[in-house]
Amino acid sequence: MKKLVGILIIAVVLVSCKDGKSSNDRILLDSEGRINDISVVVDNENWKGRLGEAIRDVLTVPVYGLPQDEPTFNINQIPPQVFTDFITRTRTVLKIELNKPAGIKFADNVYAQPQKVVLITGKTKQEVIDILNENAPKIIETFRNIELSQRQRIMRKALYNDKVIEEKLGLSIEFPNAYRIAKDDEDFFWIRRDIRTGTLNLMLYELPYSAIQKNDSVTSQIVSIRDSIGEKYIEGPVEGSYMSTEMAYTPFHGETILDNKPTLETKGMWQVKNAFMAGPYINYAVEDKLNKRWIIAEGFAFAPSVEKRDYMFELEAIIKTIKINK
Repeated sequence: MKKLVGILIIAVVLVSCKDGKSSNDRILLDSEGRINDISVVVDNENWKGRLGEAIRDVLTVPVYGLPQDEPTFNINQIPPQVFTDFITRTRTVLKIELNKPAGIKFADNVYAQPQKVVLITGKTKQEVIDILNENAPKIIETFRNIELSQRQRIMRKALYNDKVIEEKLGLSIEFPNAYRIAKDDEDFFWIRRDIRTGTLNLMLYELPYSAIQKNDSVTSQIVSIRDSIGEKYIEGPVEGSYMSTEMAYTPFHGETILDNKPTLETKGMWQVKNAFMAGPYINYAVEDKLNKRWIIAEGFAFAPSVEKRDYMFELEAIIKTIKINK
């Protein structure tokens, strides 16, 4: 009997410590919230004052590359006394606490999962404002990254079979099966999804490694390339019309990393020659040194008379799933 009791005790201990976790570990519920919505936990009085204004200046900075101003995030202000129970399960949280030593903390899965909580503390409002402004780029990047991951998780529920793309371009990319391949021409793909007011579009193609030189004219090179591709593959609604770059809107150029590879990022506006059609685009040129080529992935939206931030965000999320075969 004693031997049996001993075995049972050992079994209970093993179960409770499985995978190195103790029985005191919390079980976190799934986080909630719309894409690009941020919960800001701060009292009403400070939200209406200069502290709230500073928070709005950081989180609602306009997204570059859209035809009209749209904020980076939508904000839901929540008083601390209300931030309890299911409300704490929001996916992205900026929490402000006054009358405490100055500091900032980035935390994962505090109340739910996946979740990002940024806590800013300070003895005065000015201390909090200073910390907020100093860390603005990191705060925005932190929230954008978890929102991109969330957008990708949603897409993975029903993915298009990208086998033909993998066979021809030697890469994988994840996009919902609501999209379709509108054009498949050797090493060029035009992928589209119909939306209520227009279409979302992706272009995938490869270029020789010599096609882009990383110098002061790189933005002009990319614009020239996308114009030649637009003229060749993206026809407009009337004869002789095709997609080109709208140069009245200065393209933004930067550098990033995609699939652990150096990548050139360009944002701007496109237009259709000889037709009244236009919209935003985001272009990534991935430097694939191993295969001596560039992979070009571009997303562009045609959605007249509606906001386009979330559409472009979806296209960016898709492009950032690219994995190039070794």
